[in-house]
Amino acid sequence: MKAIQRTRQVILLALLVFSTVTIQAQELSRTRPDRLGFDPDRLEQLDSTLQSYIDNEQIAGSVTLVLRNGRIAYSSAKGMQDREAAIPMQENSLFRIASQTKAIVSTGIMILHERGVLNIADPLSKYFPEWANTRVGVANDNGGIDLVPLVRPINLRDLLTHTSGIGYGGFGGSSPVTPAWDQAGIAGWYLASHPEGIQAIVRKMASLPQRAQPGQEWIYGYNIDILGAVIEVASGKALDVFLDEEIFTPLGMNDTNFFPPQELAGRLSKVYRGKAGGGIEPAPAVASMQGQGEYLSGPKATFSGGAGLTSTANDYARFLQMTLNGGELNGARILGPKTIELMTTDHLRQIPFNTGTGFGLGFSVLKDVGARGTMGSVGEYGWGGAYHSTYWVDPVENLVVVYLTQILSPNPGLDDFQKLRAGLYSAITE
Repeated sequence: MKAIQRTRQVILLALLVFSTVTIQAQELSRTRPDRLGFDPDRLEQLDSTLQSYIDNEQIAGSVTLVLRNGRIAYSSAKGMQDREAAIPMQENSLFRIASQTKAIVSTGIMILHERGVLNIADPLSKYFPEWANTRVGVANDNGGIDLVPLVRPINLRDLLTHTSGIGYGGFGGSSPVTPAWDQAGIAGWYLASHPEGIQAIVRKMASLPQRAQPGQEWIYGYNIDILGAVIEVASGKALDVFLDEEIFTPLGMNDTNFFPPQELAGRLSKVYRGKAGGGIEPAPAVASMQGQGEYLSGPKATFSGGAGLTSTANDYARFLQMTLNGGELNGARILGPKTIELMTTDHLRQIPFNTGTGFGLGFSVLKDVGARGTMGSVGEYGWGGAYHSTYWVDPVENLVVVYLTQILSPNPGLDDFQKLRAGLYSAITE
């Protein structure tokens, strides 16, 4: 009798495992756009518009994926993944998603927040004691800086909202603290070439002067990289392992990695940059923000939670659909609905930001459509990446949009984001 019971238990366990794998492996389903409330003719116009940027040599290629009601309404791979090697862009081509990494790592923090492993009100110094003694650099009359103490501790919510006062060194605008960060060898959002690992870098950052007091300004910087290190300390796991176990595997994001394994290397899109006389050319093969980076080579030791991931349009759309669903996809619950609500609510209050928008915990949030001046819906949230990618989620229209390219800024005259938005919303008929 006991043997029969054990056999039944084994069978039930096997069925459970099989059903879980099946749920996780479910693909996003495709549906005729007219059945999802889109005018097919207008989507064809949008398709021609997106193709024009390739024909005019403004970008090499792009992948666009639009979901409505959780189903694929529009999907397009255009141009070339690698022009010089004559490799066409594919829907499963890999992209360096840069700052699109931030939303995923912010989600990781909120997973630990929900479980009581940490609290977003915690001071950063609870996880990295060095930050209790960090200072703010204030310009003095002698051309140098005075170091002043923090008016209050930097907390994890400051980091989630980019109001900690921590910048990107000299990148994104010079400040009195820039020379100190340059001298320390920490400048710009690209950290993958550092061999020492993210925790060591975060400890080093604490010894450098910060740009502003916490809670006073919105300053784009290493905030989410630091939170990636906090995840490692709080969870006891390397950031790549934690994200894989808690987000990528449950959501079926099988092609998302900090450093793509060899079997995926042939799908990584090449980075391009604009030429002075027009057209584009490959970015140099250097380990910096202005090159191809060290995603396939190099030390592969620093997991940049602010800008380090590579992914596909399909994988990222799965992540975004999870948020639109209130924290769940295909039976895999990542976060609770109220946590998603907290993340996609403006936390800046009176702190200045972009017109018509605020910032939540990992996403910008649209507050006033007219003030921003482009189509969308109040409550829309999203962001983008330094290699010229963008995404957004529109809960009112039940819409997920992912647009990926690989071209470095500046790109004068490149207005594809605006035309994608206008063309897509004008195609919605119901």
